[in-house]
Order: sequence, then C-alpha cells, then structure tokens
Amino acid sequence: MFHRFVLVVVLVPIAIVLIALAVANRGMTPFTVDPFNPGNPQLTIGLPLFVLLFAALAVGMVIGSVATWLKQGRYRRIARQRGLEAQAARDREARERHRVPASGTALMKTGG
Repeated sequence: MFHRFVLVVVLVPIAIVLIALAVANRGMTPFTVDPFNPGNPQLTIGLPLFVLLFAALAVGMVIGSVATWLKQGRYRRIARQRGLEAQAARDREARERHRVPASGTALMKTGG
C-alpha cells in the first residue's frame, strides 16, 4: 500500500515534469567538446536539448553515487570488522557451551 502511495504521489509528478521538459526542449542544440574552437565540426554533435539535460542528470547521479560510496567505505569496513568480531565471539561462546555440559555432567556423576 505504501509503495503504491509513493509511486502515485512522488514518481508520477516527476514523470510528468520530465515528459513536459522533453517535449518543450526538442530543438537541436550543438554540443562541442572543444571549448576553444566551438565551430569545429569534427568535435561538435547536434542533439535535442532534452537528451543533453537527461545525460547531464544521469552523469551527475553516477558521480554522486560513486562519491557517496567512496565516502562511506570507512563505515562499511568498520561494519565488516565488527561482524567478524561478533562471529568470532559467537563461535567462542558455542565452543564454551559445548565444553561446559561435558564437564558439568562428569562432576555430577562423580559427586553423586
């Protein structure tokens, strides 16, 4: 139910805005990779403006995601170390638990 609510309230308006943006910006726009000679036909391509906008949005999202992933690496490393420490503690506790009943029953038999 909540998933459908998020879909309707958030994603549908975003899709409407993106579609309107694409329809309004259909005109061809030159894109060049040579800032010193923008008229260079070998390094210039004509694309609709909405393609350039969506490409810039996608590149920004990828760069932001990579930066976030790199920034949070320290926390993932700490979580991994603590997970290994917790597993080692569980293993130690399990070994101790298997050892205690054996010695406890031996004491009970000799004492009784």
